[in-house]
Amino acid sequence: MRTTWVVGNWKMNGDLASNAALLESVVKSIPLSDSAKVAVCVPFPYLAQVQSALSNSAVVLGAQDVSQFEEGAYTGEVSAKMLKEFGVSLVLVGHSERRSLFGETDVVVAKKAKAALDAGLMPVVCVGETLAEREAGQAQAVVLRQFSVVANEVGAEGLKQSILAYEPVWAIGTGKTATPEQAQEVHSWLREALLELGAESVSMLYGGSVKVANAAEIFSQADVDGGLIGGASLVASEFLSIAEAAR
Repeated sequence: MRTTWVVGNWKMNGDLASNAALLESVVKSIPLSDSAKVAVCVPFPYLAQVQSALSNSAVVLGAQDVSQFEEGAYTGEVSAKMLKEFGVSLVLVGHSERRSLFGETDVVVAKKAKAALDAGLMPVVCVGETLAEREAGQAQAVVLRQFSVVANEVGAEGLKQSILAYEPVWAIGTGKTATPEQAQEVHSWLREALLELGAESVSMLYGGSVKVANAAEIFSQADVDGGLIGGASLVASEFLSIAEAAR
């Protein structure tokens, strides 16, 4: 059975005071038993603050990245084991900003997903094409290539403990959004690939300028199981409205 998720990605935003105010609003508005699971993926320095703020709430704590290495001489890296100590349950891997700005390859993303799974974390594996790739008719090939490298690394059982997030790179932070039909088309390609592996129950999220105005229509698509929310996750009223749309 697929689970509906609304996952907020704060990116490199926040401070102690604004975090506290945002989380207070979110926590008191998300019921302990909910038909949609809600999570926030926060910058590493705020994990302790957010862990405390989310205690005894239904909101799940997530991180935005994880090292592919368990431990050692990797200055600046944060391991899955470290994240677990702060109560992190899920972690983004392969976000388009990590791929494009920091050079993460499909192989590195796959190894990060494996490291998360090995530590008992749920990876949210992000895939998506650039505008140039879409216009060249390569969207399907790109998305399925990114997916297959992860699938080969973690196997069907690993996929069943993961979430997939389709985020068209051309619609992230640009104000552009894939039409519901475009989102569904890509999700259907991924669902078919999952079906072939016996992992069709994996939840798949759409990420790419999801807003209150378009959330319900996007979430109503057959293979869309919620959203990976960027800027709107920083505004309590918007984030909560999107979570309501997912319900």
